[in-house]
Amino acid sequence: MSTPKQPTSRSANQTKALHPNNLHNRPYDFSALVATHPPLARFVARNQHQQLGIDFANPEAVKTLNAALLQHHYHINHWNIPEGALCPPVPGRADYIHYMAQLLNVAAPTIIPAPESPFTMLDIGTGSSGIYPLLATQLYGWRCVASDINRQSLDNVANIIAANPALTSRIALRQQHDKHQFFAGIIQPGEHYDLNVCNPPFHTSEAEALKGSLRKIKNLARNRSGTDKQMSAQAGTLNFGGQAAELWCNGGERLFLKKLIKESHTFAHQCRWFSSLVSKSENVPPLTKQLRKLGASQIKEIPMSQGNKITRVLAWSFTEQ
Repeated sequence: MSTPKQPTSRSANQTKALHPNNLHNRPYDFSALVATHPPLARFVARNQHQQLGIDFANPEAVKTLNAALLQHHYHINHWNIPEGALCPPVPGRADYIHYMAQLLNVAAPTIIPAPESPFTMLDIGTGSSGIYPLLATQLYGWRCVASDINRQSLDNVANIIAANPALTSRIALRQQHDKHQFFAGIIQPGEHYDLNVCNPPFHTSEAEALKGSLRKIKNLARNRSGTDKQMSAQAGTLNFGGQAAELWCNGGERLFLKKLIKESHTFAHQCRWFSSLVSKSENVPPLTKQLRKLGASQIKEIPMSQGNKITRVLAWSFTEQ
């Protein structure tokens, strides 16, 4: 059995300023997580402060932690993603769902898995993890449609659902066949959603994505023992994984969201709230300006933070609430 690298100091308490309803406001209980999901054990070690944690620069360790969190807190078994796929941090993704529930005036969850609810959610670009519909169904009982342009990604989510039979009636999968469309071909005539969620690709190219990954690795290296040689070897690996459609697109986040906003207007009466993560704060003013021109009745910028990472949700509606 290999010896895990020394975990970063932030691994024991990496989450702060999360939504008050987020289960991950407290440090990870690695002993409980290992008891629920034994494969995590080989990645857990004590850091220089004698706190249990994992090496967050190791994609396999992060993926296994995700599987443990989803099994222990959300009763989702056998979660897995293909090698190289985007591995979303569960606490931050849960935050997005909690803020959307607050936007919809939905009460905090009292039991997980939650009983089925009449609320409906559309996830644009669910990826191979299916993380947003998985969390939304377990936390709030919402019925979800998860879409993606990649058939292999949807097949992987289908495998996760098949391993958790209670989810089969709550999550539907739909493939987007037109790379220039977001809602068309997914939202059917007569369908109505309470909200959509989206985590857009925010880089303009693979080179930019790799640069961002190297920056993350350098930040992690400051808090753990490691050599420049080790860091250089990891530089070609995207921290938390991720492939082309997940991390970068022509025009990056801003152009992606401009197109999404434009098309959302066409489906204004079939979705109560549209929303998306916005990684770069400088993109918010031009997107807000576009929404005003399209006649959005409500526009909300919702700040979120996890550890040192600051992001935000942009939410908008064309109907009176």
